[in-house]
Amino acid sequence: MASSSQNTPVSTGENSTNFDSFYTEVKEIEKRDSVLTPSQQIERLMRPGSSYFNLNPFEVLQVDPETPLDEIRKKYKRLSILVHPDKNQDDADRAQEAFEVVNRSWKILESDLSRAKCMEIVEEAKGRTDLSIEEKKKKFKKDGKEYVELSPEEYKRQVYVLTMKLFADMERKRRDLEKRDMEERKRKREQEIDAEEKAKKDKEWQQNFEESRQNRVESWKTFQAGGKKKKSSEPKKVKLFKPPKHKAETR
Repeated sequence: MASSSQNTPVSTGENSTNFDSFYTEVKEIEKRDSVLTPSQQIERLMRPGSSYFNLNPFEVLQVDPETPLDEIRKKYKRLSILVHPDKNQDDADRAQEAFEVVNRSWKILESDLSRAKCMEIVEEAKGRTDLSIEEKKKKFKKDGKEYVELSPEEYKRQVYVLTMKLFADMERKRRDLEKRDMEERKRKREQEIDAEEKAKKDKEWQQNFEESRQNRVESWKTFQAGGKKKKSSEPKKVKLFKPPKHKAETR
């Protein structure tokens, strides 16, 4: 069951200051307390903007993308125990949501295929960051200015911010594709319903036509006889053909 916080629409246009602030706060907490308490972990995973940051499974499990899978598994197990709702009964609802986020992130990284896709996003973020740095260097050189190299921490921060944006981009595309697929299925179903309704009307029309055929034949024979037979004092009721009633289309 997906948590309610995960249904928040993803936007790639959020202010980058929010990303920087979140990154700085998380790193300060990690520096102050290398092992976050259960309540701190739940707060980290459920805080405002979590639907955006939790798209990145490396961020959720607090591991570097280069971390071996065995180490990621250990971190997942420790974290899942910390945020388990049974261990946090005073905040069970949010703990349940956090627990689901942690499990979902592990399933993504546990799969070779999905983990490879995540690594592609990280590598793309690094590539774009490197390209941006090279372009700035060229511009500084052209303008006769000296370019100051980024510190390792600043470089990591820039890659982090861009990685988050790329994960959000991927999620937005996935949702757009899902929406188009749903609309296409709906359109096809409406066509099927229209075809079924038309077939039903055609069948009713044909059935009514066949049922009235014999009465039409008998009426014609009576007319051809031209009074040779004694007419009944009461007119004979003839079942006439009635087309099916038109039904308003429903969608």
